Amino acid sequence: MTRDELRKTKRLILALDFGGTKLAAALAMPGERVFLAKAASPSPPKKSAEADRDIILKLAARVLAGRRPAAVGASFGGPVQVEEGRVVLSHHVPGWEGFPLKEWLEERFGAPAVVENDANSGALGEWKRGTGQGTNSFFYVTVSTGIGGGWILGGEPYRGADGLAGEIGHLTVDPEGPVCTCGRRGCLEAIASGPAIARRARELLATGESSVLRGLSELTAREVAQAAADGDPVAEKALRGAAQALGRALAQAITLMNPERIAIGGGVARSGERFFTWIREAARRYVSPHARVDIVPAQLLDDAPLWGAVALAERLFKGAQ
Repeated sequence: MTRDELRKTKRLILALDFGGTKLAAALAMPGERVFLAKAASPSPPKKSAEADRDIILKLAARVLAGRRPAAVGASFGGPVQVEEGRVVLSHHVPGWEGFPLKEWLEERFGAPAVVENDANSGALGEWKRGTGQGTNSFFYVTVSTGIGGGWILGGEPYRGADGLAGEIGHLTVDPEGPVCTCGRRGCLEAIASGPAIARRARELLATGESSVLRGLSELTAREVAQAAADGDPVAEKALRGAAQALGRALAQAITLMNPERIAIGGGVARSGERFFTWIREAARRYVSPHARVDIVPAQLLDDAPLWGAVALAERLFKGAQ
Protein backbone atom coordinates (compact mmCIF):
# COMPACT_ATOMS: atom_id res chain seq x y z
CA MET A 1 0.00 0.00 0.00
CA THR A 2 1.40 3.41 -0.98
CA ARG A 3 1.67 6.30 1.45
CA ASP A 4 -1.17 8.11 -0.30
CA GLU A 5 -3.40 5.02 -0.12
CA LEU A 6 -2.56 4.63 3.57
CA ARG A 7 -3.46 8.28 4.21
CA LYS A 8 -6.82 7.82 2.48
CA THR A 9 -7.57 4.66 4.45
CA LYS A 10 -7.18 6.63 7.67
CA ARG A 11 -9.97 8.97 6.49
CA LEU A 12 -12.44 6.49 5.00
CA ILE A 13 -16.07 6.96 6.00
CA LEU A 14 -18.52 4.07 5.89
CA ALA A 15 -22.08 5.37 5.43
CA LEU A 16 -25.02 3.05 6.12
CA ASP A 17 -28.74 3.45 5.47
CA PHE A 18 -31.20 1.20 7.33
CA GLY A 19 -34.40 1.91 5.38
CA GLY A 20 -37.86 0.42 5.69
CA THR A 21 -37.73 -1.32 2.29
CA LYS A 22 -34.08 -0.96 1.26
CA LEU A 23 -30.65 -1.13 2.86
CA ALA A 24 -27.55 0.59 1.48
CA ALA A 25 -23.88 1.14 2.20
CA ALA A 26 -21.41 3.57 0.70
CA LEU A 27 -17.77 4.53 1.10
CA ALA A 28 -16.63 8.16 0.97
CA MET A 29 -13.80 10.52 1.79
CA PRO A 30 -14.35 13.70 3.84
CA GLY A 31 -15.20 16.65 1.64
CA GLU A 32 -15.69 14.60 -1.52
CA ARG A 33 -18.92 14.71 -3.54
CA VAL A 34 -18.76 11.27 -5.14
CA PHE A 35 -18.91 7.90 -3.41
CA LEU A 36 -15.89 5.64 -3.78
CA ALA A 37 -18.29 2.68 -3.79
CA LYS A 38 -21.96 2.01 -3.13
CA ALA A 39 -24.14 -1.09 -2.76
CA ALA A 40 -27.84 -1.58 -1.98
CA SER A 41 -30.29 -4.39 -1.41
CA PRO A 42 -34.06 -4.59 -0.90
CA SER A 43 -35.33 -5.72 2.47
CA PRO A 44 -36.19 -9.43 2.59
CA PRO A 45 -39.88 -10.42 2.30
CA LYS A 46 -39.91 -11.45 5.95
CA LYS A 47 -38.60 -8.31 7.62
CA SER A 48 -36.67 -8.38 10.87
CA ALA A 49 -33.97 -6.36 12.60
CA GLU A 50 -31.65 -9.38 12.55
CA ALA A 51 -32.07 -9.82 8.78
CA ASP A 52 -31.39 -6.09 8.27
CA ARG A 53 -28.16 -6.31 10.25
CA ASP A 54 -26.97 -9.37 8.31
CA ILE A 55 -27.64 -7.64 4.99
CA ILE A 56 -25.96 -4.39 6.02
CA LEU A 57 -22.80 -6.28 7.06
CA LYS A 58 -22.65 -7.93 3.63
CA LEU A 59 -23.16 -4.59 1.86
CA ALA A 60 -20.49 -2.96 4.03
CA ALA A 61 -18.02 -5.74 3.25
CA ARG A 62 -18.70 -5.26 -0.45
CA VAL A 63 -17.93 -1.52 -0.47
CA LEU A 64 -15.01 -1.79 1.96
CA ALA A 65 -13.34 -4.54 -0.10
CA GLY A 66 -10.97 -5.41 2.71
CA ARG A 67 -10.37 -1.85 3.86
CA ARG A 68 -11.15 -0.57 7.36
CA PRO A 69 -13.24 2.56 7.95
CA ALA A 70 -11.99 5.39 10.15
CA ALA A 71 -15.58 6.35 11.04
CA VAL A 72 -19.10 5.05 10.52
CA GLY A 73 -22.25 7.11 9.98
CA ALA A 74 -25.63 5.40 10.02
CA SER A 75 -29.07 6.60 8.98
CA PHE A 76 -31.93 4.66 10.56
CA GLY A 77 -35.57 4.56 9.44
CA GLY A 78 -37.19 5.38 12.75
CA PRO A 79 -36.76 7.44 15.92
CA VAL A 80 -33.30 7.29 17.48
CA GLN A 81 -31.79 8.43 20.77
CA VAL A 82 -28.86 10.18 19.14
CA GLU A 83 -26.62 10.74 22.16
CA GLU A 84 -26.79 7.07 23.15
CA GLY A 85 -26.93 5.85 19.55
CA ARG A 86 -29.87 3.66 20.49
CA VAL A 87 -32.85 2.86 18.25
CA VAL A 88 -36.23 3.65 19.78
CA LEU A 89 -38.20 1.55 17.28
CA SER A 90 -39.00 0.98 13.63
CA HIS A 91 -42.60 1.29 12.49
CA HIS A 92 -41.89 -1.01 9.55
CA VAL A 93 -39.36 -3.63 10.71
CA PRO A 94 -39.91 -5.64 13.93
CA GLY A 95 -37.19 -6.34 16.45
CA TRP A 96 -35.39 -3.00 16.56
CA GLU A 97 -36.91 -1.76 19.83
CA GLY A 98 -34.19 -0.35 22.10
CA PHE A 99 -31.32 -1.77 20.03
CA PRO A 100 -27.86 -0.21 20.79
CA LEU A 101 -26.96 0.39 17.14
CA LYS A 102 -24.00 2.72 17.75
CA GLU A 103 -22.35 0.22 20.09
CA TRP A 104 -23.02 -2.65 17.67
CA LEU A 105 -21.46 -0.76 14.76
CA GLU A 106 -18.39 0.20 16.75
CA GLU A 107 -17.87 -3.42 17.77
CA ARG A 108 -18.28 -4.70 14.22
CA PHE A 109 -16.10 -2.13 12.45
CA GLY A 110 -13.62 -1.08 15.14
CA ALA A 111 -14.28 2.61 14.48
CA PRO A 112 -16.29 5.42 16.12
CA ALA A 113 -19.89 5.55 14.93
CA VAL A 114 -22.79 7.99 14.93
CA VAL A 115 -26.47 7.14 14.39
CA GLU A 116 -29.27 9.45 13.28
CA ASN A 117 -32.91 9.22 12.22
CA ASP A 118 -33.18 8.84 8.43
CA ALA A 119 -35.18 12.04 7.93
CA ASN A 120 -32.65 14.13 9.88
CA SER A 121 -29.80 12.41 8.07
CA GLY A 122 -31.49 12.99 4.71
CA ALA A 123 -32.10 16.62 5.64
CA LEU A 124 -28.44 17.13 6.49
CA GLY A 125 -27.29 15.45 3.29
CA GLU A 126 -29.68 17.48 1.14
CA TRP A 127 -28.75 20.70 2.96
CA LYS A 128 -25.04 20.15 2.49
CA ARG A 129 -24.97 18.74 -1.05
CA GLY A 130 -28.44 19.24 -2.58
CA THR A 131 -31.32 21.70 -2.79
CA GLY A 132 -30.83 22.99 0.74
CA GLN A 133 -27.47 24.58 0.03
CA GLY A 134 -27.33 28.25 1.00
CA THR A 135 -30.39 28.16 3.27
CA ASN A 136 -30.48 28.91 6.97
CA SER A 137 -33.87 27.26 7.61
CA PHE A 138 -34.50 24.13 5.59
CA PHE A 139 -37.12 21.39 5.89
CA TYR A 140 -36.64 18.02 4.23
CA VAL A 141 -39.51 15.54 3.86
CA THR A 142 -39.05 11.97 2.71
CA VAL A 143 -42.10 10.23 1.26
CA SER A 144 -41.63 6.51 0.73
CA THR A 145 -42.74 3.48 2.76
CA GLY A 146 -43.32 6.01 5.53
CA ILE A 147 -43.15 9.79 5.76
CA GLY A 148 -40.53 11.58 7.82
CA GLY A 149 -39.21 15.10 8.12
CA GLY A 150 -36.02 16.77 9.25
CA TRP A 151 -35.25 20.41 10.05
CA ILE A 152 -31.87 22.03 9.47
CA LEU A 153 -31.63 25.32 11.35
CA GLY A 154 -28.38 27.29 11.14
CA GLY A 155 -26.56 24.27 9.72
CA GLU A 156 -27.59 21.89 12.51
CA PRO A 157 -30.36 19.27 12.73
CA TYR A 158 -33.11 20.47 15.05
CA ARG A 159 -34.32 17.43 16.99
CA GLY A 160 -36.62 18.96 19.61
CA ALA A 161 -36.90 18.13 23.30
CA ASP A 162 -37.44 14.39 22.72
CA GLY A 163 -35.72 13.94 19.36
CA LEU A 164 -39.06 13.94 17.55
CA ALA A 165 -39.04 17.33 15.79
CA GLY A 166 -40.05 17.21 12.14
CA GLU A 167 -42.16 14.03 12.37
CA ILE A 168 -44.64 15.39 9.85
CA GLY A 169 -45.70 11.87 8.85
CA HIS A 170 -47.54 11.56 12.16
CA LEU A 171 -49.28 14.90 11.94
CA THR A 172 -53.04 14.28 12.00
CA VAL A 173 -54.59 15.52 8.76
CA ASP A 174 -57.88 13.61 8.94
CA PRO A 175 -59.11 12.50 12.40
CA GLU A 176 -61.52 10.07 10.70
CA GLY A 177 -58.92 8.75 8.27
CA PRO A 178 -57.27 5.32 8.06
CA VAL A 179 -55.33 3.80 10.94
CA CYS A 180 -51.59 4.55 10.82
CA THR A 181 -48.70 2.21 11.68
CA CYS A 182 -48.27 4.24 14.89
CA GLY A 183 -51.75 3.19 16.02
CA ARG A 184 -53.44 6.57 15.64
CA ARG A 185 -55.96 7.46 12.97
CA GLY A 186 -55.59 9.89 10.07
CA CYS A 187 -51.82 10.57 10.15
CA LEU A 188 -50.30 11.98 6.97
CA GLU A 189 -48.31 8.75 6.56
CA ALA A 190 -51.55 6.76 6.46
CA ILE A 191 -52.82 8.93 3.60
CA ALA A 192 -49.83 10.03 1.49
CA SER A 193 -47.08 7.40 1.84
CA GLY A 194 -46.31 4.96 -0.98
CA PRO A 195 -48.36 2.09 0.52
CA ALA A 196 -51.22 4.50 1.28
CA ILE A 197 -51.33 5.69 -2.35
CA ALA A 198 -51.48 2.09 -3.56
CA ARG A 199 -54.19 1.27 -1.02
CA ARG A 200 -56.30 4.24 -2.10
CA ALA A 201 -55.99 3.18 -5.74
CA ARG A 202 -57.21 -0.33 -4.83
CA GLU A 203 -60.19 1.19 -2.96
CA LEU A 204 -61.13 3.20 -6.06
CA LEU A 205 -60.76 0.13 -8.27
CA ALA A 206 -63.14 -1.74 -5.94
CA THR A 207 -65.88 0.76 -6.81
CA GLY A 208 -65.76 -0.45 -10.41
CA GLU A 209 -64.04 2.54 -12.00
CA SER A 210 -62.26 1.80 -15.28
CA SER A 211 -58.46 1.88 -15.04
CA VAL A 212 -55.31 0.46 -16.59
CA LEU A 213 -54.33 -0.47 -13.02
CA ARG A 214 -56.97 -3.18 -12.92
CA GLY A 215 -55.49 -6.62 -13.18
CA LEU A 216 -51.96 -5.74 -12.09
CA SER A 217 -50.56 -8.53 -9.92
CA GLU A 218 -48.69 -6.03 -7.74
CA LEU A 219 -49.85 -2.46 -7.34
CA THR A 220 -47.44 0.10 -5.86
CA ALA A 221 -47.20 3.88 -5.79
CA ARG A 222 -44.78 3.68 -8.72
CA GLU A 223 -47.43 2.08 -10.96
CA VAL A 224 -50.01 4.59 -9.74
CA ALA A 225 -47.71 7.53 -10.57
CA GLN A 226 -46.95 6.16 -14.04
CA ALA A 227 -50.63 5.59 -14.78
CA ALA A 228 -51.47 9.08 -13.52
CA ALA A 229 -48.85 10.55 -15.87
CA ASP A 230 -50.60 8.72 -18.71
CA GLY A 231 -53.96 10.23 -17.72
CA ASP A 232 -55.57 7.30 -15.93
CA PRO A 233 -58.46 8.77 -13.86
CA VAL A 234 -58.21 6.31 -10.92
CA ALA A 235 -54.46 6.76 -10.61
CA GLU A 236 -54.76 10.52 -10.91
CA LYS A 237 -57.40 10.67 -8.19
CA ALA A 238 -55.31 8.54 -5.81
CA LEU A 239 -52.11 10.50 -6.42
CA ARG A 240 -53.81 13.92 -6.27
CA GLY A 241 -55.44 13.05 -2.94
CA ALA A 242 -52.06 12.16 -1.46
CA ALA A 243 -50.46 15.32 -2.83
CA GLN A 244 -53.22 17.51 -1.41
CA ALA A 245 -52.90 15.91 2.02
CA LEU A 246 -49.15 16.46 1.90
CA GLY A 247 -49.66 20.08 0.86
CA ARG A 248 -52.04 20.70 3.78
CA ALA A 249 -49.53 19.25 6.21
CA LEU A 250 -46.70 21.32 4.74
CA ALA A 251 -48.88 24.42 5.09
CA GLN A 252 -48.93 23.82 8.85
CA ALA A 253 -45.14 23.47 8.90
CA ILE A 254 -44.78 26.66 6.87
CA THR A 255 -47.15 28.54 9.19
CA LEU A 256 -45.28 27.35 12.27
CA MET A 257 -41.63 27.61 11.15
CA ASN A 258 -41.58 29.63 7.90
CA PRO A 259 -38.67 27.72 6.29
CA GLU A 260 -36.77 29.20 3.38
CA ARG A 261 -37.17 26.00 1.38
CA ILE A 262 -38.81 22.59 1.60
CA ALA A 263 -37.40 19.64 -0.34
CA ILE A 264 -39.32 16.40 -0.87
CA GLY A 265 -37.36 13.20 -1.35
CA GLY A 266 -38.01 9.48 -1.18
CA GLY A 267 -39.44 7.23 -3.84
CA VAL A 268 -42.78 9.05 -4.14
CA ALA A 269 -40.89 12.26 -5.03
CA ARG A 270 -40.37 10.69 -8.47
CA SER A 271 -44.10 11.02 -9.20
CA GLY A 272 -43.65 13.91 -11.61
CA GLU A 273 -44.17 17.66 -11.84
CA ARG A 274 -47.96 17.50 -11.57
CA PHE A 275 -47.55 15.83 -8.16
CA PHE A 276 -45.53 18.85 -6.98
CA THR A 277 -48.00 21.27 -8.58
CA TRP A 278 -50.83 19.71 -6.54
CA ILE A 279 -48.71 19.91 -3.38
CA ARG A 280 -47.86 23.60 -3.90
CA GLU A 281 -51.47 24.51 -4.72
CA ALA A 282 -52.73 22.85 -1.53
CA ALA A 283 -50.02 24.45 0.60
CA ARG A 284 -50.69 27.96 -0.76
CA ARG A 285 -54.39 27.53 0.00
CA TYR A 286 -53.69 27.20 3.72
CA VAL A 287 -50.85 29.65 4.43
CA SER A 288 -50.55 33.41 4.69
CA PRO A 289 -50.21 35.08 1.27
CA HIS A 290 -47.00 36.65 2.60
CA ALA A 291 -45.32 33.30 3.40
CA ARG A 292 -43.00 31.75 0.86
CA VAL A 293 -44.03 28.36 -0.51
CA ASP A 294 -40.75 27.12 -1.95
CA ILE A 295 -41.38 23.38 -2.32
CA VAL A 296 -39.00 21.52 -4.62
CA PRO A 297 -37.93 17.94 -5.43
CA ALA A 298 -34.86 16.82 -3.52
CA GLN A 299 -31.77 16.46 -5.69
CA LEU A 300 -30.09 13.54 -3.95
CA LEU A 301 -33.20 11.33 -3.73
CA ASP A 302 -32.22 7.88 -2.37
CA ASP A 303 -28.66 9.03 -1.63
CA ALA A 304 -29.67 11.86 0.75
CA PRO A 305 -29.56 9.73 3.94
CA LEU A 306 -26.19 8.26 2.94
CA TRP A 307 -24.69 11.70 2.35
CA GLY A 308 -26.16 12.84 5.67
CA ALA A 309 -24.46 9.87 7.33
CA VAL A 310 -21.19 10.96 5.70
CA ALA A 311 -21.66 14.50 7.02
CA LEU A 312 -22.30 13.19 10.54
CA ALA A 313 -19.22 10.96 10.41
CA GLU A 314 -17.10 13.89 9.20
CA ARG A 315 -17.85 15.57 12.53
CA LEU A 316 -16.25 12.65 14.33
CA PHE A 317 -12.95 13.57 12.66
CA LYS A 318 -13.34 17.21 13.70
CA GLY A 319 -14.16 16.20 17.25
CA ALA A 320 -10.96 14.16 17.43
CA GLN A 321 -8.77 17.07 16.35
